[in-house]
Amino acid sequence: MGSTRMPLSLRNSLSKQKVPTSGQLKVGVDVLRNVIFVLFLLRWTRKAALQLKGRGMLGTFVDAYASIQRTLYGIFLRAPGMRSQVKKQVAESIAKLEGKLVPQGPGISRYLTLPKEGWTEQQVSAELSKLSDMEHTRWEDGKVSGAVYHGGHELVKLQAEAFEKFSVSNPIHPDVFPGVRKMEAEIVAMVLSMFNAPPNGAGVTTSGGTESILMACLSARQKAYVERGVTEPEMIIPETAHAAFRKAGSYFGIKVHLAPCPATAYSVRIRSVTRLINSNTILLVGSAPSFPHGIIDDISALSRLAIKKGIPLHVDACLGSFLIPFLSRAGFQTVPFDFSVKGVTSISCDTHKYGFAPKGNSTLLYRNTTLRSYQYFISPDWSGGVYASPSIAGSRPGALIASAWASLMSQGESGYISACHSIIGAAKKIESSIRENHALRGDIYVLGNPLVSVVAFTSKSLNIYDIADSMGAKGWHLNALQSPPAMHVAVTLPIVAAVDRLIEDLVTVVEEETEKERVRLVEGKGKKGSAKGDMAALYGVAGSLPDKSVVVQLAGGFLDTLYKA
Repeated sequence: MGSTRMPLSLRNSLSKQKVPTSGQLKVGVDVLRNVIFVLFLLRWTRKAALQLKGRGMLGTFVDAYASIQRTLYGIFLRAPGMRSQVKKQVAESIAKLEGKLVPQGPGISRYLTLPKEGWTEQQVSAELSKLSDMEHTRWEDGKVSGAVYHGGHELVKLQAEAFEKFSVSNPIHPDVFPGVRKMEAEIVAMVLSMFNAPPNGAGVTTSGGTESILMACLSARQKAYVERGVTEPEMIIPETAHAAFRKAGSYFGIKVHLAPCPATAYSVRIRSVTRLINSNTILLVGSAPSFPHGIIDDISALSRLAIKKGIPLHVDACLGSFLIPFLSRAGFQTVPFDFSVKGVTSISCDTHKYGFAPKGNSTLLYRNTTLRSYQYFISPDWSGGVYASPSIAGSRPGALIASAWASLMSQGESGYISACHSIIGAAKKIESSIRENHALRGDIYVLGNPLVSVVAFTSKSLNIYDIADSMGAKGWHLNALQSPPAMHVAVTLPIVAAVDRLIEDLVTVVEEETEKERVRLVEGKGKKGSAKGDMAALYGVAGSLPDKSVVVQLAGGFLDTLYKA
């Protein structure tokens, strides 16, 4: 048989081809390595440029100095001799804390395993009464700042009735519990109306303000990823914004920029927010009001910025909740803060604060349904069926939704306006006393211009944490603040009835602390003696340490103590 010979020209071309030499491979690897290095250099050059744009030359230098200081101090704390000393002192502090929080001694029963036989109803009821009567700060007497947003004993009875009727309900099964679905939708609708939402406004209920904030941040992150392809999300929050935003950053991989809220206004500096915005920014945040100082940020200015840059704006009204929408109708000054401000895209509002619903209730509101959809989780191919949930939780307590609905319907607009009048009136009384009472105004002063229920104050001449500890010795549970050192009162309905006693005790404590300082000066010991009380010690240390690892250990020990039976 014949065969077809390869053409001479083709044979010659093939014979000329050579296998790549090791030198050629080396050149290829070098090129690839150089490309990777250039990309790395470009990435970090861009990061440096954004840092300089956002913080400026001086701010960048300050940040670098603080970072170096934290690192060196951390190394110092981890030195062999110092590490053992720190560990010992932390252990002693945690043990002292455990002694206060975990009951010990005779007469204390501890139940670490299931009873062999179930208790009778009478036994359970008796033990519940003992637990309820354990020694505690008397919130019932109006001596606790915030924490307990009590709407009255009759409302509690109504909430208990609603809870009992829907105790087994779960909104994840709307066909089984249609009443819960209806109540939840109506709660959202009512709160949307309070905050002047547009007709296509939307929302969800959540377990509390933290979850509302988490979901708002998640929605913004997902929106930026889907619509703009942002893979390194960043958000800009006031430094006084709730810690839940920092938690959201940690949970969802969002870089958090803190915009300063300088004295004397203590509201977020808009110029700083503007500088921090870049192509990775997914969310701007304003508080209405902030937890530390009770200051409402300039939402209108943030709105203009958000519209100009095409960035969502979240307003945290968890604390303002059912007070801030009714300020004007109760006769008090207000400022723009809700959906009537065009740039506002989402608002968090706690129904379990000044809405007087039981703890475990909040709402998150959106300008439209598309924004809400970005927080949904949907798994269409799970073997258990199509799974969809609106927020973090799957199963949720329908009984809490029923109790919240009962609270809103029971109070109505007139009830909330009346409560607003009483609560803000008491807050104004505290503020005016600090500003005008001759026994107070020389030593303590109010921070900013609070418009809602929180009044924060500090002192230039006295240690404010000693004042907080002395108020604690008189039975008051007030909130200590830091950066700057201060304390605040979040007025609730129980505090309204005790406001005169609060002012009287504050006057007494300030006079006592002033006398102590006078004696120190006479003895030549200088001003502001070292803090003596527990609160003073903790916050004094927290404020003075550049590296917060010791504070983190103490806080972690506190959390561990909560679960010691």
